[in-house]
Amino acid sequence: MEFLRPASWREALEAKAAHPDATPIAGGTDVMVEINFDHRRPSTLLDLTGVPELTGWSEADGTLRIGAGLPYTRLINELGDRLPGLAIASRTVGSPQIRNFGTLGGNLGSASPAGDGHPPLLASDALIEVESVRGKRLIPATEFFTGVKRNALAEDELIAAVRIAPATGPQQFSKVGTRNAMVIAVCTFAISLHPDRKQVGTGIGSAAPTPLRAPVAEEFLSAELDWEQRRPLEDSVARRFGELVAQAASPIDDVRGTADYRRHALAVMARRTLSWVWHDHCSGRQECA
Repeated sequence: MEFLRPASWREALEAKAAHPDATPIAGGTDVMVEINFDHRRPSTLLDLTGVPELTGWSEADGTLRIGAGLPYTRLINELGDRLPGLAIASRTVGSPQIRNFGTLGGNLGSASPAGDGHPPLLASDALIEVESVRGKRLIPATEFFTGVKRNALAEDELIAAVRIAPATGPQQFSKVGTRNAMVIAVCTFAISLHPDRKQVGTGIGSAAPTPLRAPVAEEFLSAELDWEQRRPLEDSVARRFGELVAQAASPIDDVRGTADYRRHALAVMARRTLSWVWHDHCSGRQECA
């Protein structure tokens, strides 16, 4: 197995162009597990941990740019106030040791349907910035996942960053697993309120071949919520929202749970997270008490 360790982003792009079959590795929390269990044996590893351009974040023109190599711990500590949904999801990733090394870029590269960071990105209309020696392009999160552990990257491209707007309203993330921590999700759900445009964003994980949104549920809820007066949420609206979220999924039976259980859990998580974000949106208003 050949091992490449570029010292700059340009070197990384050139290495990927010269070795299109190379497997990028950042935190290694996914790739090394697969190698150790002999689930895969890449011919070349492209180690990106020494590329300083990937490990920071910046903000410009109302958009956050999160480097693909920024560890979850830093994302939580430094961006949790501006991206609460993504921060909540990041806290559910593995153990403290894994969060210290694991990265959002690595999560996207693996493209697992169960990736905890994916639903909040979908709910917040994130863009994935990818680059090669040929140039740079932005891929909407809704178009990035193309199949089970497959993404829209060309063979010579690497993930550079995630571009996402700071939250303009409350956000939440919920995860069901076979235990309370250090577990692959049975299913996950993220919701973001966008009061500035009176819209709702959603993200579903581990309940279809790819992470996905629930567009019919989003349209229904966006029309039903009383954005101006912020009146209390009606039970019928919450129930219908949960039903539409569950209908958007296409889960399977596997060792972690059945398809029926996943649909049921998604409906429950959708109702609960909706109640939490709407309460936060109404916070301080007597009629929402």
